[in-house]
Amino acid sequence: MAPSKTYWQGKIALITGGSSGIGLALAQSLAGQGAQVWLLARDVAKLEAALESLTCPEDQQCGMISADVSDWEQVSAAVAQVEVEVGVPDLVVNSAGVAHPGYFQDLGIEIFHWTTEVNYYGTIYICKAVVPKMIEQGSGHIVNISSGAAFIGRFGYSAYAATKYALQGFSDVLRSEMKPLGIDVSIVFPPDTDTPQLTYEKELQPPETKALSGVAGLISPNWEDKATLFTAEQVADMILPKIEQRKYMILPGFEMKMLYWLSRLVGSGIYPVLDWMIARAQRNLQKGE
Repeated sequence: MAPSKTYWQGKIALITGGSSGIGLALAQSLAGQGAQVWLLARDVAKLEAALESLTCPEDQQCGMISADVSDWEQVSAAVAQVEVEVGVPDLVVNSAGVAHPGYFQDLGIEIFHWTTEVNYYGTIYICKAVVPKMIEQGSGHIVNISSGAAFIGRFGYSAYAATKYALQGFSDVLRSEMKPLGIDVSIVFPPDTDTPQLTYEKELQPPETKALSGVAGLISPNWEDKATLFTAEQVADMILPKIEQRKYMILPGFEMKMLYWLSRLVGSGIYPVLDWMIARAQRNLQKGE
């Protein structure tokens, strides 16, 4: 079901990581439905191209801010600028995220710091910056983008998965605290999506990760086949209606729903299955298959 074309009319949306991927797809859809969309990312050239792609008539004020979400001073200044330019955001989407896969023993400690600072603290900083004014006006909606890696840790993603588990815990608490104050919180677990980030990851994945197609190698499509991946636009189309409905946990697509329920129904029983699949993948790799 397509999102209502009147729900977002005139609303202010701030999207981090809005220059590409799911963040940009959400921004394009929101702008097309009348929202005043502001994009936040680091790369000015990408931001300019992303802003140019938005459908924003003259009476619909859209904009961009170059800022690093892992820097509290830059984040607080960016949010203050949005509030001055157009007002307090009605919707904030924390879509900025990074991943750098590899064997745990091979990943430098700086990778863990970088991933945590962007994925986790970047979300915390944005929320800390926007929540006070949202509380004052008694409304607002915060959407945090997590991952299926928060359900079942993916081989080769020790730095990334930890941040997505942390985001789920943070979002659970934030939802409870914000609800009595009139502020909605959602957490999204997107399926594997054809984005520049995924392209970057594929060059770094250990062979076992590639052999285990998709999320934990269970039910996801083969990452090597782009035809089996969702586009960012498809994922955005699945997310927005759920935000309108003020759903807390958003599981776009059959794959994420199955992974969520599988992780809860099977519990710790999933680990022997994962061990078997990894061992099989390693045997096949040794055979050259």
